[in-house]
Amino acid sequence: MPSTTAPILPPQAISQDVLAEKYLAPGEQSEPDLFRRVARALAAVEKEALREHWEARFFDNMRAGAIGAGRIMAAAGLQTKATLINCFVQPVADATNGFDAQGNPGIYTALSQAAETMRRGGGVGYDFSNLRPRGAIVRGTNSFASGPCSFIDVFDASCTTVESAGARRGAQMGVLRIDHPDVQEFITAKRQKGRWNNFNVSVGVSSIFMQAVRDDGPWDLVHAAAPSDSQIEAGAHRRDDGLWVYQSVQARALWETIMRSAYDFAEPGILFLDNINADNNLWYAEQIAATNPCGEQPLPPYGCCDLGPIILTRFVRRPFSSKAYFDLESFRTAVATQVRMLDNVLDATVWPLPEQQREAQQKRRIGLGFTGLGDALILLGLHYASAEGLAQAEAIAQAMRDAAYLASVELAKEKGVFPLFNAKQYLQSGFARRLPKEIRAAIKKHGLRNSHLLSIAPTGTVSLAFADNASNGIEPAFSWTYTRKKRRADGGTELYTVEDHAWRLYRALHGADAALPDCFVSALELSASEHVAMMRRVQPYIDTSISKTVNIPADYPFEDFKHLYMECWEAGLKGCATYRPNDTLGAVLSTEAAQPAPHPAMNAVIERRPEGPLNAVVDKIEYFTHDGARRLYLVVSFMVVNGVERPIEFFMPVGQTGESQQWITATMRSLSLAARGGFLDKALADLRKVAWDRGPVRYGYKAREDGSRIPLWHDSEVALLAFAIQSIIANRGQPQPAPSTAASPAAPPEATVGSKCPECGAHAMIKKDGCSFCTACGYVGACG
Repeated sequence: MPSTTAPILPPQAISQDVLAEKYLAPGEQSEPDLFRRVARALAAVEKEALREHWEARFFDNMRAGAIGAGRIMAAAGLQTKATLINCFVQPVADATNGFDAQGNPGIYTALSQAAETMRRGGGVGYDFSNLRPRGAIVRGTNSFASGPCSFIDVFDASCTTVESAGARRGAQMGVLRIDHPDVQEFITAKRQKGRWNNFNVSVGVSSIFMQAVRDDGPWDLVHAAAPSDSQIEAGAHRRDDGLWVYQSVQARALWETIMRSAYDFAEPGILFLDNINADNNLWYAEQIAATNPCGEQPLPPYGCCDLGPIILTRFVRRPFSSKAYFDLESFRTAVATQVRMLDNVLDATVWPLPEQQREAQQKRRIGLGFTGLGDALILLGLHYASAEGLAQAEAIAQAMRDAAYLASVELAKEKGVFPLFNAKQYLQSGFARRLPKEIRAAIKKHGLRNSHLLSIAPTGTVSLAFADNASNGIEPAFSWTYTRKKRRADGGTELYTVEDHAWRLYRALHGADAALPDCFVSALELSASEHVAMMRRVQPYIDTSISKTVNIPADYPFEDFKHLYMECWEAGLKGCATYRPNDTLGAVLSTEAAQPAPHPAMNAVIERRPEGPLNAVVDKIEYFTHDGARRLYLVVSFMVVNGVERPIEFFMPVGQTGESQQWITATMRSLSLAARGGFLDKALADLRKVAWDRGPVRYGYKAREDGSRIPLWHDSEVALLAFAIQSIIANRGQPQPAPSTAASPAAPPEATVGSKCPECGAHAMIKKDGCSFCTACGYVGACG
């Protein structure tokens, strides 16, 4: 492979740490050690005489940039029982337990299967549309259904339990069809803070519905399950096709609800189900109604995504020069080898469920893709959204498609076709019709090893660990540099400077002070139509789908936003996910401060309060709620125990608030008992977690590394009181900082409802590159 003229960049500290923490196995010291393990494990399924050859080929291909997804790199070749497959789709039938007539599991059977899948390391997507709507009659028990949203609560809680047991975080996707009677509840469910934290959600939309939106027509919300008598009295009736109409609404009104929720809350996403199924190579053997958690793999029941990205920046020759070019020949070679390696994963992996293994063996789906497209275009001197940039992306996608399908034909000659292959029907799919004539002829003659071959997924920590933080998947770079705060095993934190690969390389070549050329364009600098334009150019060459976030500015007009989704449907895209920074989602906060380890005397039990007065601190607490500025006085009494001063009693004078005093009095008494019982730290930590539904509360400041101070936000008044008490104890006898003028006491609080970062605690998790991303510390969520 020709080498570039670019300098060899020293590895970034964050990349080395992520590699060691997430991917290196015990005894491994470097990336080559890891590649040897993975190559050996995946070559082991070959015939014995070929194993050494393919181990070397896989190893060389990984060094060239063709790697496996996170599960493969972390678990291949180890004795653990973790799966090498990133994600699955889990069917859920309208039954409590067991299986329905079609073999789909009932709710609690599906819950058990999903828990086992997540325990083995896989994310799970579900279509909950089969579940009967709220209020429908359940004849077997003479009761009424609680509806799919209530059961999503159960699945969400189960995911939290699996996560707390030490398994990889279980990412989930919940889908409900647009004609389900409970779809309006589903659309707005995540507006309730804290609900479905372990779920992405998407609405499955049909083309008939989109046409009804365009025509401003009526829309029936229907289900096969019979409604209750009261619902029939309210107008529910049976259609000629046997389905029960629970309610009729205007399609535009329902669409408006979806769009408003997506505009303000970044969810739900939209799946264009008819576009998905029309393009599906196995249209004749399956119906797809759900996707994996990040949306790049529409899958049938028990389907899986066996993913492996190729790092595009590795194939740019002579970057940042007039002679820069993308080495398509070397790229095609890497694609061909990658197809074989991913096909081998299907035979090498541990399967959480036998149903998943049977599904995979019948169809042998794989998901070869790429990462670093945004940075690769920059290295070539091309603006992401320019005509030349779009054309280059299309050329890469086309080369990947053609090389992958030809490689699968060759594998079919050697190892046999996937069992459900039917040449005549397969070649009638929307995607297969777009293949070049010579590839269609080869498929007709020799068949294919894999029903589907291509997928562009988010790469998260894989890109950070193996690609020097090249841009994620198909996305442009999000930022050129940021500071990431990472929690250490000892409980402390460490700050990293994280730099984009293209930005690093340009500075190495041209100097740290060199101005960036126009090709350096970030995600937030692109218009929504420019994001969509890239999807429109690449999607026709991808047989499954693309995980892509359309970033739009906070002031993007709502009417334009709605048109954007309509444009995606009309273009034949398979889905759309957007992110608009706003007061609801975009706050960058930090809420946790490291607390020092308590002195042993702090844990001693005090049988009773001593007689007489105690030394006390009276603190004035000024904070801000959605109602404006508020003020309280808090009294904390101290006594000396074994030579150490410790708090023993808490008191708040009555009459300070318009609220009931009972919760304040009860809280103070409980804390006083906890202080005397030696478990005050635990009690305060628990109170810090208390949340309410009236918005966040601003109180206190946090000092940044550069000396600046930022306001802190808390989930409730109870939580802020606990923080205030922690501050009083920590600052006892310490000099206090001068009052900050960063915010006027009369300044109204910002709306800051959002997801809390599991790494740094800030309410700053946004949607970036198809993943959850913390803008405070740089933490990347489970999709990586």
